[in-house]
Amino acid sequence: MPGVTALVLNRARTRMLAVRRADDGEWTPVTGIIDPGEEPARAAVREVAEEAMISCRVLRLLDVRTLPPITYPNGDRAQYLDLCFLCEADGGATPFPADGENTAARWFPIDAPPPMNERFTRQLSLALEDHAETRFRR
Repeated sequence: MPGVTALVLNRARTRMLAVRRADDGEWTPVTGIIDPGEEPARAAVREVAEEAMISCRVLRLLDVRTLPPITYPNGDRAQYLDLCFLCEADGGATPFPADGENTAARWFPIDAPPPMNERFTRQLSLALEDHAETRFRR
């Protein structure tokens, strides 16, 4: 299934947006599934608005990777192709966990992000590099 990760930074690039997932309590950038027929960059912007009540714009595609298969508690299985976008927040709004998928949403200093897994840590480091190229895992 196609999915997106939206790595949202403030305009000054001093803070990043993260949400605390309701299912496992982990801090992550905003993630979500692309709706049928939806443009991936629009999906990233939509997910950020739905999950954190933040308006943003996509700057570029950072990273493309296939995620490991996952089995949900109800037995459903899925595997995602993740398109990670670097996004910039439109303003200084206060994030809010708006859709029930997350228990918290907040800005973190870029030099003190929340604890995140290797995937999200790597994507954050890509966002902070001064390279325009998208990264592909080989």
